[in-house]
Amino acid sequence: MRIRHIILGTALCGGLAACGDNVGEQVLGGGVIGAGAAAVTSGSIAQGAAIGAAANLTYCQLNPGKCS
Repeated sequence: MRIRHIILGTALCGGLAACGDNVGEQVLGGGVIGAGAAAVTSGSIAQGAAIGAAANLTYCQLNPGKCS
């Protein structure tokens, strides 16, 4: 059962590379995916959203050519 959670969480985190057109969309997209990954893995949804938002924003700002 734990392996299933890890696989699902990893799959959801793969979506973090889906950047938006502006900072608000990048934060929102990462937050939603992070919260979803936390819910699937029985983690803290608020913490997952915060980590997802920060990770997506950082990735998009450091790699603007990879986000469209």
